[in-house]
Amino acid sequence: MPTIPTADGAMGRRRTGKPIHGWMVVDKPQGITSTRVVSLVRRMTGAAKVGHGGTLDPLATGILPIALGEATKTVSHVMDGRKVYRLGIRWGEARDTDDAEGQVTETSDHRPTLDDARAALPAFLGAVEQVPPRFSAIKVDGKRAYDLARADQPVDLRARVVRIDSIDILTTEAEAQADPNHLTLLVRAGKGTYMRSLARDLARRLGTCAHMDGLRRLACGPFDESRAISLEKIEALGHSLDPSELLLSVETALDDIPALALTEVEARRLSQGQPLAALPVLSRAPVEGGSTDMVLRAMAGSRLVAMVRIVGGEVRPVRVLNL
Repeated sequence: MPTIPTADGAMGRRRTGKPIHGWMVVDKPQGITSTRVVSLVRRMTGAAKVGHGGTLDPLATGILPIALGEATKTVSHVMDGRKVYRLGIRWGEARDTDDAEGQVTETSDHRPTLDDARAALPAFLGAVEQVPPRFSAIKVDGKRAYDLARADQPVDLRARVVRIDSIDILTTEAEAQADPNHLTLLVRAGKGTYMRSLARDLARRLGTCAHMDGLRRLACGPFDESRAISLEKIEALGHSLDPSELLLSVETALDDIPALALTEVEARRLSQGQPLAALPVLSRAPVEGGSTDMVLRAMAGSRLVAMVRIVGGEVRPVRVLNL
């Protein structure tokens, strides 16, 4: 039997399981990988296809959106969305992993004040250059950076431009006086922003060293804590779990993008991968600022038909969904 990629990228036998479609928002606990959460959800639901919308390190907790079935086709949109984090920083110790799990590589007696931090934070807002941690999944000459780092080999990672929308200090003056070793931030950032790198770079700017000693993701794209379910509850339900009671619709991931209204005839054509003339569709639902870069959702009533772009006067499918 031929092998095909599974939802998380591994190679396996032809997929079997239930045709379950939608999003499950898991509140990931500390000490477990995102891949392990995907495996647990697959086992508990029996779904044929499962993936996640943005990796969380084992040390981190919080929102891990899990895509089932046709929802996996919208994962890239969720991963491109804004993330919100509560970031804990410990001053005075740098570690080789830039988090609490690594070995101490440098120490400093300098402890920045809250005023110091407030003055430094504007430099980290907007489009900023950031060097990823040595212990990261980024590939260097075909190998994962963390594999090279664990083998004590040189890891040359180039700076990348990331986007940080806002940073707020959550630590109060009283908390800072009681514990000058720690700072807690609320960070809203775009795709590919490493909180470990932010902790490291902020400390360097303030004339000290630091590492990330806690991280919780509060939101990922359209998903936040109000929609989350604990992994403990999923495991407790076991095989009595009714996925439909916990799932959000596939189109929930696309709520923030404009919709095009299709007729049933147009929906059938688009489902077969055929483009549509844009003018009749747009005459029913004009899209402000539409461009070839903008992904739209094509709807037949309440049914999501496809993710599309408008190119050369045509509505062209990017991903067709079979719902």
